[in-house]
Amino acid sequence: MAAKIKKGDKVVVLAGRDKGRTGEVLKVMPTEERAIVRGVNLVKRHTRQTAQTEGGIISKESTIHLSNLAPADPKDGKATRVGFKILDDGRKVRVAKRSGEMIDG
Repeated sequence: MAAKIKKGDKVVVLAGRDKGRTGEVLKVMPTEERAIVRGVNLVKRHTRQTAQTEGGIISKESTIHLSNLAPADPKDGKATRVGFKILDDGRKVRVAKRSGEMIDG
């Protein structure tokens, strides 16, 4: 199955405590069907001080299930479903069902 959400995409959160927020996908884990989105699903971690990092309570992004994410429409930034289209030169690109705009560059 082709990936509907990829690293670097702008996505909208559909469910959960961060519903309605948007962010950029930092990492996708296809086998677990989860993704890490910048500024979304923040959790606090108590960390011990090491040579590289300072100790204390650190806020960082946790994973969120792909079913709770939808790509943002390139035209208006609202959530959209994804379709696929094969261009004349043979490339397969993702298309926003809402506006028909191409999501891939």
